Amino acid sequence: MPDSGSERVDGFILAAPFHRGALSTICRITGVDGRPPIPFPAIMKRPRSGVGEGAESVIGFETETRILPALSGPHVPRFVARGRPGDAPYLVFEWIEGSNLEQIARPGPLPAERVAAIGVAAAEALQSIHQQGAIHFDIKPENIVLRPGGEAVLIDFGMARHQGFPDLLGEERRFASGSAPYISPEQVLGNRADPRSDLYSLGVVLYELATGTLPFGIPRTLAGLRDRIWLDPAPPRTVAPGTPPWLQEIILRCIEPDASNRYQSAEELARALREPAGVVLTERAAKTQRAGVLEHARRWWAARAMRPASATRAARAPIVMVAVDTMHPDDVRHPPLRDAIARILSLSPDFRLLCVSVVNGEPLTAPADQPGIHAEHLERLRRWVAGLEVPDARLSLHVIQSLSPASTLLRFASDNGVDLIVLGAPDPKEQALAWWRSVASSVTANAHCSVHVVRVPRAAGTR
Repeated sequence: MPDSGSERVDGFILAAPFHRGALSTICRITGVDGRPPIPFPAIMKRPRSGVGEGAESVIGFETETRILPALSGPHVPRFVARGRPGDAPYLVFEWIEGSNLEQIARPGPLPAERVAAIGVAAAEALQSIHQQGAIHFDIKPENIVLRPGGEAVLIDFGMARHQGFPDLLGEERRFASGSAPYISPEQVLGNRADPRSDLYSLGVVLYELATGTLPFGIPRTLAGLRDRIWLDPAPPRTVAPGTPPWLQEIILRCIEPDASNRYQSAEELARALREPAGVVLTERAAKTQRAGVLEHARRWWAARAMRPASATRAARAPIVMVAVDTMHPDDVRHPPLRDAIARILSLSPDFRLLCVSVVNGEPLTAPADQPGIHAEHLERLRRWVAGLEVPDARLSLHVIQSLSPASTLLRFASDNGVDLIVLGAPDPKEQALAWWRSVASSVTANAHCSVHVVRVPRAAGTR
């Protein structure tokens, strides 16, 4: 039990502050007086609001006291209490046991596999808050804590935005929200409506974990912040030669200045990090030097008038998922299925295409468990989609081993926010079988989105 000299605030008994930051102070909760006990370690955060303290402290704290209680799940601290209107402001929430990425990265560059595992955990945490209507806007190593089991928890929502609340920092329009080394181009330009900003910041974190350096240094001025809009960073492999091409591809795609060229969701990023063999390698993966003087001059000139990409457009971009049976490459359903996809994708320039093959068998814990099977069917998917000429930034390929193809397709579509599922009807030779027993029937009946079933005339050829 704490001694009588401990500070008390609204029934919470506090230890001496263990953190005095630029914007807040933090104390551990050592007990409660007249309140229900807290079933986990907790801390109290209070804004620094004395003479000389900036408005960022007050606005950021008010933002966090609104957003943190609105979030739930294992990737955010559990909320306990906040100060009542008119009282001294405070916020009490769970103390996360574990290490933040700043501590983990301190020894130097990490192995690629470790970087990927951390990236998956952080991307899953981002996906969780994005699905709940929040954008963090201050992703950096200090704000990502890994629990002992490897699960990532995001902390410090003072720069965040939630669709259910007014954007206080955005309304003020006086602060470039975020931390200088990790801030996205959209944030530099004043756009606080795009969740892909968090993916950019996470890409900078992954760059730092993989190389031990920052792609754009530590800018001190607004002009320095704007450099990331046009400056070509050193490819990770030139800084850390052991970086595999797939990891360089992922990192450089995350930190593309144009948000439409990045991964379009945290789930998509997590899946790429989980499945390196499925990463489509582009010129990013092969880069061994930065752009030359003339290319940098061109990029700088184009960036002078650059405006942030429309977040509304990105959020509404249609996601099309096609189920491809790579178990039977000569199936007569492949040509009409490919034709149907071509027609559908021609309707919108903003589409994203997810090609999914469900291979019959026990689920794999990782592609490396059976690399031959995964690589073979991935190559079949690549050949299947080659004629469609889908840009790499809009395409992802996935091979999933499962004994339940219908439920696997449904879960995949739901997890990735798919707008339209396209798949073939039962084989023409088997259409006499009950429709309700087919994969197409199960998907059609249970999908959260629209489903387009492609039929083949009964007179078509056979396998």
